[in-house]
Amino acid sequence: MAKVETAMHESNRIDFPEYLDEAVEIWNEISEWWDDRIGDGNEAQNYLIEPTQEKLLNLQPGDHVLDIACGAGRFTRRMADQGVHVTALDHSRKFIRRAKERAYGYEDRIDFHVVNAANREALAAIPGSPFDAAVCTMGLMDMAVITPLAESLPQLLKPRGKFVFSVTHPVFNSNGTRNSMEREFTENGVVEDFRVSVPPYSDACTYLGVGINGQPRAHRYFHRPISDLLRVFMQQGFALTVLEEPRFPPKAQEESSSTMSGQFWWHFPLILVARLEMLDN
Repeated sequence: MAKVETAMHESNRIDFPEYLDEAVEIWNEISEWWDDRIGDGNEAQNYLIEPTQEKLLNLQPGDHVLDIACGAGRFTRRMADQGVHVTALDHSRKFIRRAKERAYGYEDRIDFHVVNAANREALAAIPGSPFDAAVCTMGLMDMAVITPLAESLPQLLKPRGKFVFSVTHPVFNSNGTRNSMEREFTENGVVEDFRVSVPPYSDACTYLGVGINGQPRAHRYFHRPISDLLRVFMQQGFALTVLEEPRFPPKAQEESSSTMSGQFWWHFPLILVARLEMLDN
């Protein structure tokens, strides 16, 4: 993720409503390019994100799941393949169009809707609730506003319903983090030492960056410390039951042709995945 532009860090801030319209506009512009590059998956999806989310969701045939910020629907289809029904939403009309095109043959298992998760009224109007579980795959760090979603989920989920989300790691993969490697030639061979430099972490901020090299336009990220990110949901009655920092398995490392930049993520967590459960609704 390459840093392009940063905004001032601000204490005790969760939402950035002034960037809502910009976020929708940018993703509509880059969604098709993004799907062309990553729609069939990459190593992070294959080894880190999707298997971990599946484990934490523990879906059963017949479950009804809400997929928030579904993008072009890769994980949506993966869940549908497990015999569950998925209601999937995204704020980008172009992403939803691509998701529908890719979901040919899934019409009886997936319903797609253009919905911005920052809109409480639109969330309340989603058909099919209450859901057994909700998931947000690599979306919260791209959302300018997340409080309406946190406040709406208790009504959207069944008692003890699960909410699983993945994000770029707020410590090791956020604004201004730098990685480096020192290589020492010793009598026993080459010793490589990977290191990370973390900039000011505790304050929320927003910045422009790219998720894929060559991206035609940078999109906006929203850095939130882990405690703040969890607190906005826990204040609504959720309890954190699992927190994962998945690592690439040895098989992935052996088969990978990654550069040093890719090898760095064998030693530090690229992704954070959490499961929250609604205990009081």
